Amino acid sequence: MHKNEKITVEPCRAGRLDAFLAEAVPEVSRSFWKTLIQGGRVTLNGGACKPNQKLKTGDELCWTLPEEGPSEPQPEEIPLNILFEDDALLVLNKPPGLVVHPAVGNSTGTLLHGLLFYDPVFQTLERAGIVHRLDKDTSGVMVVAKSAKALEELRRQFKARETEKEYLALVWGRPPESGRIETLLGRHPRHRKKQAVLEEGGREAVSNFKTLETFKEVTLVQVKIETGRTHQIRVHMAHLGHPVVGDSVYGRARKHNLPMMPERQMLHAAKLGIAHPGSGKRLSFEAPLFDDMHQLLELLRNG
Repeated sequence: MHKNEKITVEPCRAGRLDAFLAEAVPEVSRSFWKTLIQGGRVTLNGGACKPNQKLKTGDELCWTLPEEGPSEPQPEEIPLNILFEDDALLVLNKPPGLVVHPAVGNSTGTLLHGLLFYDPVFQTLERAGIVHRLDKDTSGVMVVAKSAKALEELRRQFKARETEKEYLALVWGRPPESGRIETLLGRHPRHRKKQAVLEEGGREAVSNFKTLETFKEVTLVQVKIETGRTHQIRVHMAHLGHPVVGDSVYGRARKHNLPMMPERQMLHAAKLGIAHPGSGKRLSFEAPLFDDMHQLLELLRNG
């Protein structure tokens, strides 16, 4: 684990201590940060602090994260919204709020734990057959391998960019009718768990977008990605000046007249195309929207 890390609060980023840390290091949940702060693992300007303490520009934070234990993930009964299943693969619609892999502060209750419970075959596979991931608060279609052979073949397809990935995103403002965003993407120079568009270094990231519906303050766009970088769509749309609605990391708080303000980023993996790892037949899976995004769109359409 990363120990004795340090960060200086920048202008426009002050706020509650626990909320600030949860944004700066999103792999650790806000509730776990609260526990760490109360346990004395976080210092503010060299002294003790409280979770609800207000930060100001120039404040210096230091923290120590505990070592992860060697314990193996245990099966947990977690509802899975299954779209398709056979002997080689399982396709599901991941709900918002479900973490894919265990991490600091999310050592239980992940998709991996649910797969281990659902079918013992996943206990025999590396990472329970998971070949790709979605952010905690991004919903949508995911494919999981059910055999070592399928795992190897699906990994090859994702690496070779032979998969088709299509997302729906509700973004602020009115982006162009369509466009292609091609940048270098890598770790933010100051915020360790935040990604950023870089002038040099980083890895190639390509997103193609198209406007589907335009509302007064927001726009529904379809985004097809050619690469699968961490936070790619969220960073690319923010870079374009149209961050995803509800994105607390890459967006910003703003006044609005939306009928409801979502509690997570309005980003959904709507379609996934792959070749079946056994037969080679081309398959395409579609995942319906979850209630929060569906409800907001219906309210906008009827407004």
